[in-house]
Amino acid sequence: MEVLRVSFVMAVFALFSALLLLPAINAQAPAPAPAPSNNGAALDQGIAYVLMLLALAVTYIIH
Repeated sequence: MEVLRVSFVMAVFALFSALLLLPAINAQAPAPAPAPSNNGAALDQGIAYVLMLLALAVTYIIH
């Protein structure tokens, strides 16, 4: 009989502690997304290099 009483008290304690602690676990807000590190300048520069090499190749072929 004593074992049932201890088990019941422990179950009630576990239930109340779970009800009190579980909402506190989720209390943190998610971290904000990082700012974009690329503004498109690298892509524009890459396209410019390809076009310059194409112009150089065409000039070399025509000449």
